[in-house]
Amino acid sequence: MDKMPKWADIVLIPLISLLLAAFFSALVILAIGENPIEALKLMIDGALMRSAGWGYTLYYATNFIFTGLAVSVAFHARLFNIGGEGQAMLGGLGVALVCLYIPWPHWSLSILGASLGAALFGALWALIPAYLQAKRGSHIVITTIMFNFIAAALLNYVLVEMLRPVGAMDPASAKFPDATHLPSFQDMFSTAESPMFRGAPANVTFFLALIACFVVWALIWRTRLGYEIRAFGQSETAAKYAGISPVRITVIAMLISGALAGMMSVNTTMGESERLILNSTEGAGFIGIAVALMGRNHPFGVLLAAILFGFLYQGGAELALWTSIPRELIVVIQALVILFTGALDNMVRHPLEKLFIALRRRNA
Repeated sequence: MDKMPKWADIVLIPLISLLLAAFFSALVILAIGENPIEALKLMIDGALMRSAGWGYTLYYATNFIFTGLAVSVAFHARLFNIGGEGQAMLGGLGVALVCLYIPWPHWSLSILGASLGAALFGALWALIPAYLQAKRGSHIVITTIMFNFIAAALLNYVLVEMLRPVGAMDPASAKFPDATHLPSFQDMFSTAESPMFRGAPANVTFFLALIACFVVWALIWRTRLGYEIRAFGQSETAAKYAGISPVRITVIAMLISGALAGMMSVNTTMGESERLILNSTEGAGFIGIAVALMGRNHPFGVLLAAILFGFLYQGGAELALWTSIPRELIVVIQALVILFTGALDNMVRHPLEKLFIALRRRNA
């Protein structure tokens, strides 16, 4: 019998962990001489109370949905993919090549091609670490984090030496053709009488991220491959006894993970920048780890956690703009969320388990 109800594991533990992170964040804000209540009000107002704020929050959330899903798929196979940052960088290269060298007639077709290019390049960048883990025993954490640095160097070389327009100074590609420009939320939802999302980078890629959530849910919990991934993650010995190939599952899970991370670049490269630039990932690959942990590796949980971190990103920008609180404080808050939802998970879990066991015995 489970020590606690499933809803408690999915909802109550992350909620308590989040409240603990908020409490200690408030202490940090107090320590630097600011009012945490006023800071929270400012974050809510800037990130949630106006359509432009929502536009930025959902833009960041889109990135975190893709990277969170990437980490969660790998987690289900007991693989810790820390290479989402590099896979997203190479995914951006796939987006750029598709947009620059294929004459697309309309954005609705170009987004399909760009998604395929991003997924392909992201998956290929995850293939070598997957092979080294499956066949050579190289630890996936070490290889994927090393490949982040290789991806950054490779992208820098390609931009400076190959894709940079003649006479340009910035290490960036040429602007993508107009036919590949994705509709922003401002284009989609504004009217002359009621302008919305003004200046916000949120775009149609957000709906692509929602589709990705559904596809990952269907894959992991409604397909034979998903069952094999979960079985392998629960027990490699039992999976091998059932005829599941560890090499095959390791490679396939990492390919899917890399493809999802690569698709993040559709949002940043095609949707926001409309060209390939350096540092477009802005750490989203690493934030995906926290998003997956907080979302309990479930697509719906990943969606909610991604929106939360999108709120933190946008709210942090508002704090830095209107108060003396540095934006780096948001990194501290993110670290506290990661600490309590990941490393200190048992600090919350064990007391709750004892509480539910006591309640069950009392009611028996």
